[in-house]
Amino acid sequence: QVQVRESGGGVVQAGESLTLSCTVSGVIFGDVNMGWFRQSQGKEREGVACIDWDGRIDTYAPSVEGRFTISRDNAKNTVYLQMNDLKPEDTAMYYCVPVAFIGVRGLSVPDTDAWGQGTQVTVSL
Repeated sequence: QVQVRESGGGVVQAGESLTLSCTVSGVIFGDVNMGWFRQSQGKEREGVACIDWDGRIDTYAPSVEGRFTISRDNAKNTVYLQMNDLKPEDTAMYYCVPVAFIGVRGLSVPDTDAWGQGTQVTVSL
């Protein structure tokens, strides 16, 4: 059974940075693609970034392209999301899960029961 644990969220001001971490268990981490997703209050969950199993191919939602960077350390079973130049519209609960696809398809919210508790990111003006 796949389990994920997100961490690293917090309250920051616009323009600041945060790095989220997600540790994964219950799966051979080096075999799976990973995605970061977020959900703002009153909105549907959306894809933010995804990365292939060996970290060579990454894809971003247009709203975060150039500001966010996804990476992974397969030795630590961990995927990261470096978020720079944060904006109030980035305020959301952030989640990570394994995804079946890479590229734009990897940004589609998967039908999975592997969702964790998420980590809250709040960006103030």
